[in-house]
Amino acid sequence: MNHKESIANFRKDYQKSALQHDLLDENPIKQFENWFNQAVNAPILEPNAMILATVLNGQPSSRVVLLKGFSNQGFVFYTNYQSHKGQSILNNNKVALLFFWDVLERQVRIEGQAIKVSSEQSDEYFAKRPRGSQIGAWISQQSSTIDLNTNLVEEKKQFEAKFEGKTVPRPPHWGGFLVKPNLFEFWQGRSSRLHDRFQYQLTENKWVISRLSP
Repeated sequence: MNHKESIANFRKDYQKSALQHDLLDENPIKQFENWFNQAVNAPILEPNAMILATVLNGQPSSRVVLLKGFSNQGFVFYTNYQSHKGQSILNNNKVALLFFWDVLERQVRIEGQAIKVSSEQSDEYFAKRPRGSQIGAWISQQSSTIDLNTNLVEEKKQFEAKFEGKTVPRPPHWGGFLVKPNLFEFWQGRSSRLHDRFQYQLTENKWVISRLSP
């Protein structure tokens, strides 16, 4: 098969649902919660997986991270603050999130600003992580270049021995970010590419809803 030719011919006609203005919640967080709960109950492998986009020195970057909580304040995820995404946010805290739930033929775009959560909140979440993940946070110098022959398994054993019989503390370079949203777009796939798109824009502390052309 010639993949260059076949990719151009990929087609999917979205027919599973529709999105109507009069059924939208006035609060985009509530609307997100409704959709997220449906995604959790659908056969989706990781409904909390989201693409995080950041910009450093004018260069956009994106990667998949896991949502670990949300509220009216915003969306929380955790990472190594010294990683590429961590440094990007600390230099430019304007970010974008994207959830894509293919089974439901839906996506949600979110734009906003990311701030560090409190040390207490990071400590609380870190304490609930599996012990292997806690130790891994000490080993990983995320995004940095390491020697090709680095033995991460051996380093893991060394940290396991260091913390044997002890509570693993949270590394100071590891913690959470809260993305405070100022824009949402809810996208529902429709037949003939006539997709339903509704945008929530935060204007003078009020969410203004508008419909976007597909």
